Amino acid sequence: MNDIETKLAAARTKLILDKPFLGALVLRLPMKAAAPKWCPTTATDAKHFFYSEDYIHALSLDQVQFVLAHEALHCALSHFARRQHRVKFRWDLACDYAINPLLLVEGLTPPPDVNIMPDFKDMTAEEIYPMLDENNSDEPMDKHVYDEPDKNDNSNQQSQRDKNENEPEQGDVGDADNQPPEAELDKNKGGAKQPPPLSQDEQENLSVQWQQRLAGAAQQAQQAGKMGAAMARLVDHLLQPQRPWRSLLAHYMTLNARDDYSYMRPSRREGDAILPSLRSHQLEIAVALDSSGSITDKEIQACLSEVDGIKGQIRARVTLLACDAEIDEDAPWVYEPWDTFSPPKQFNGGGGTRFTPVFEWLQGADKQPDLLVYFTDAEGEFPAQPPDFPVLWLVKGKRKVPWGQRIQLN
Repeated sequence: MNDIETKLAAARTKLILDKPFLGALVLRLPMKAAAPKWCPTTATDAKHFFYSEDYIHALSLDQVQFVLAHEALHCALSHFARRQHRVKFRWDLACDYAINPLLLVEGLTPPPDVNIMPDFKDMTAEEIYPMLDENNSDEPMDKHVYDEPDKNDNSNQQSQRDKNENEPEQGDVGDADNQPPEAELDKNKGGAKQPPPLSQDEQENLSVQWQQRLAGAAQQAQQAGKMGAAMARLVDHLLQPQRPWRSLLAHYMTLNARDDYSYMRPSRREGDAILPSLRSHQLEIAVALDSSGSITDKEIQACLSEVDGIKGQIRARVTLLACDAEIDEDAPWVYEPWDTFSPPKQFNGGGGTRFTPVFEWLQGADKQPDLLVYFTDAEGEFPAQPPDFPVLWLVKGKRKVPWGQRIQLN
């Protein structure tokens, strides 16, 4: 083994001993020296850990642990299978922003110029992505080569860089999966070349494999008593069945709308037996919209269409409110179960954000709702005390809510 391989092996061994959860994940990535033209730092294709020898040489042993764990978490969190419609460059940044704070909490030492934003702590890549400016000048600390670059994305000239880096390099040697061991590589040829992106089937199969590896690594670390609280919460979240916000909205709206049985005494013509009879319960739903300007008309209409779809499946009376610092002067809009749900195309607003007026209005109404659904970015004044009815917040952005059930809208 050369000095670089010795340093990588030492860093991996130290992770296994000190951070068994991360160490077990790192062990799943075979290490390959890469051609520096396409891999100036480190990279992963969800199957290997690629590295630039010059880059590893310049890092301390503690910093090498950080980059090893960083690549392993990209794989364990299935970032290669979660991008969907998103722009690759911004998605890569969001993934880095999600991972790096976790590694800091674990006590690892980052290399120089690593992207770390305290505001993104405890947020997923999906939550971070819409918070990033399209012209963000940051650079990912590594290369994520598991998916195709965007054809029409000009973010920081990403497409041009990927095009240049994918061009054959003089001296490149064969396919990365068929490379001889690093010790046998001719150093003048520059190491392994960039692997091809994963196919859809490969993404799905690897996602299942990494989820199993994630669960196994967590179990080993817990048995050793070396599982950090932040990592434990992350694993619990990832291993739970995930549902989109539309599904969660439907779940909470229908939870109190189930038909119930009545045991009222029947008429004498029906006999003496008291048998249960099915009766339908009408659900009183209040829907509040943050009209302060932070929620776009397109997002509001998408949310209202979901409410309309669910209203058609359950017996519900919907009271619609819009509010910025004060309730819209044209509110409320009330829709009986048999009414077509046709909300206004535009709402008055655009000022500051206060949630208190909505709760005060509902508290003074003739009948309190069975459920309040509030669409907002959660940046505003909350009432000091929670109401007597359940509240479901559909939140765009990263803000937390003091009480009620929060569902991420992004």
